[in-house]
Amino acid sequence: MAQGEHASSTPTAADLVRARDRLLGAGATTRSAGPSGSRLNPGALREALADLHEFWLTAHAAQAGVGGRGGGVALLAVGGLGRRELVPFSDLDLVLAHDGRKPVDAVAERLWYPLWNSGVGLDHSVRTVGEALDVASHDLRTQLGLLDARHMAGDAEITARLATAARAQWRGGVRKRLGELIESVRQRWARAGEVAHWVEPDLKHGRGGLRDLAILDALALAQLIDRPGPEVVAAHTLLLDTRTELRRIAGRPRDVLRPQDGDEIAAILGLGDRFALARALSGAGRTIAYALDVALRSTGATTPTRKVLGVLRRQPERRPLDEGVVLHGNEVALARDADPGKDPGLLLRVAAAAGRTGHPIAPVALSRLGESAPELRAPWPEEVRQDLVALLGAGEGLTDVVEALDRTGLWARLFPEWGAVRDLPPRDAAHVWTVDRHLVQATVNAARLVTSVSRPDLLLIGALLHDLGKGRGQDHSVVGAALATQVGARLGLPAADVATLSAVVRHHLLLPHTATRRDVTDEATVHRVVDTLGGDPVLLELLHALAEADSLATGPGVWTDWKARLTAELVSHCRMAMAGTPLPAADPLDDAQRALAQTAAESGRPDIHVDTVDRLATVTFVAKDFPGVLSRAAGVLALNSLEVHAATVGSHAGVAVGAFSVTPRFGSMPDPALLREQFTRAVSGSLPLAEKLAAKERDYGGRAEDAPAPKVLWFDHEAGGLDSAAVVVELRCADRIGLLHSVADALERCGVDVLWARVATLGGSAVDSFSFAAGTTPGWRSAVEVAVLQAAR
Repeated sequence: MAQGEHASSTPTAADLVRARDRLLGAGATTRSAGPSGSRLNPGALREALADLHEFWLTAHAAQAGVGGRGGGVALLAVGGLGRRELVPFSDLDLVLAHDGRKPVDAVAERLWYPLWNSGVGLDHSVRTVGEALDVASHDLRTQLGLLDARHMAGDAEITARLATAARAQWRGGVRKRLGELIESVRQRWARAGEVAHWVEPDLKHGRGGLRDLAILDALALAQLIDRPGPEVVAAHTLLLDTRTELRRIAGRPRDVLRPQDGDEIAAILGLGDRFALARALSGAGRTIAYALDVALRSTGATTPTRKVLGVLRRQPERRPLDEGVVLHGNEVALARDADPGKDPGLLLRVAAAAGRTGHPIAPVALSRLGESAPELRAPWPEEVRQDLVALLGAGEGLTDVVEALDRTGLWARLFPEWGAVRDLPPRDAAHVWTVDRHLVQATVNAARLVTSVSRPDLLLIGALLHDLGKGRGQDHSVVGAALATQVGARLGLPAADVATLSAVVRHHLLLPHTATRRDVTDEATVHRVVDTLGGDPVLLELLHALAEADSLATGPGVWTDWKARLTAELVSHCRMAMAGTPLPAADPLDDAQRALAQTAAESGRPDIHVDTVDRLATVTFVAKDFPGVLSRAAGVLALNSLEVHAATVGSHAGVAVGAFSVTPRFGSMPDPALLREQFTRAVSGSLPLAEKLAAKERDYGGRAEDAPAPKVLWFDHEAGGLDSAAVVVELRCADRIGLLHSVADALERCGVDVLWARVATLGGSAVDSFSFAAGTTPGWRSAVEVAVLQAAR
């Protein structure tokens, strides 16, 4: 093996890696020039990589002892190299097939070890033709992989036998494996999400990704479906090109596209910017996902079977679902006497039936509706509007129905305004869905909350429309309210309902923003919300339900127990104010906190108390009253990976009392004894908080390199009843570990006595609000603002 590796006539594995890196690096030097210049385009790069690896394997196979014709041993490529779709840093999927007449272990070692030693990824197997087919009969992944088998070196007859037999095995047994295939596809989708609607799509494994294209090819090879058409082929090329450039830029294997990679890849592919790329990928993902959905249904794999005279036979039935709508087998179809051209309400009856039953709309029905269904004239008839509400209240069934209608242009007939948000990527990191899918998911969530409101129809329609104003370059809530008025009138809602619907969209962020950034116990805060809503309790309950549905549809961790509790408390106080009931008096300290402060005053020692309910905990710190208690306590919490949501600072018996609402970022709450020991050291100055927090930020990632500039906003007369002369400062910046500690420390150095703080984290961004007494000296605000901005940076 050593001689083979150093023979001058045979390229070594190190030569292979150097040549690969030259192919990738040549483009990197001209990256700024875009798609022109000496850079290989994505397709040419894949061809060059396939040629390079094939050349190396062919040359090295002979040196390793893989004989030629009649030798009984063959080297096959499957996977990306088998398809000649080798993207940068892909593993080589290789099979050493043999006829079993002679040992091949030494041959395999000579092939595999040089690649391993040079860091080339390798997925390999050594089997006889019979063994390979036996494994394929039990392992679906192996079966599908062998469909791409391509001869590299050695005895071509072995390759032909294995490839031909594997394809025949697949064709002969495919119908028995369709259930297994569908289950594996669904499990993969559940893990990887969707290419079409995820902000960070998995180009390979996601629904509508490259793995799904392989399934389509396999079904076509089995002659169950036709070969994919030009639209699917174009989607395939875009996904493959994007994956190629993603890996070339990353310099390592990666299949999940992050927004920060988008601009560079978009420029290379001639798509403008990352938002144009995201929309193009979303369209490609939709195309592939829809093609696979139709393909799997066309195979009959999901059609129920009936046993007739001891024989399993497929018996599609036609069961009426609504006027002109039937369930045919497992698809919602048109009745034989239905006439889409003369029945404007048929489209929504079909959609509502599909959403209600969870069965897909038959492609033939979609085609007929697309060709001849007339546009609904405004205002919509009452029964048609009720069908829309029934569709929106279908829950999870809504998602696939909207997707099917949208792909065929039928959704745009119902909602022409939808075009601006279709495939639109969000502008903030908290969202995991595209805007259109977020709206649908929020409606799905709202369907679970309809019993909490007196007008479920307005909740469902409001959920569908609440972000419709995005993508238009203005405040989306204001634009969306105008669009909601337009849509509500077209739907035929009464004028009062149109006004309520518009207000729902206009103020859909009011409750969560107020609850997480202001003191919900303050009368001024409560009355400001009540006045904004015009004292309307129906609008208040609609906004409460929408706040939950919207947050849950935004991303994981957005709707927390803490946020839910604060929002519910704010809504409760607003209801009391609307009913004329006096609000409970605000008290920054409860009896337990005052008792803890009294004990600390007598002992002279700092102390803490932790009260935990589920994952939400209230941590109370007490120490001799002096500037710095807030920042030190916040620093101790950050050191222990506790996320602060709210903080209130008061005093009792000469002792400062800081109460923090926190949740663990991961794991469980730390030992209170550890928090007590660290806080005591922080108060005494023996714990170097700034130094330790800086080290933690280095270890776990601090401020993003391309983070937006921090911004400070001042609000007068919004601080709350704790101090009528207080102001609120709102800091908007990139989130990082120890941010609250740094900002609190800066405020304390400015002589500011913080009354309360609210901390809202939205993805990688933070919106932190602080209330404190207003200063009177000239330049006081400027000094505070400079200090806060410096701390944020």
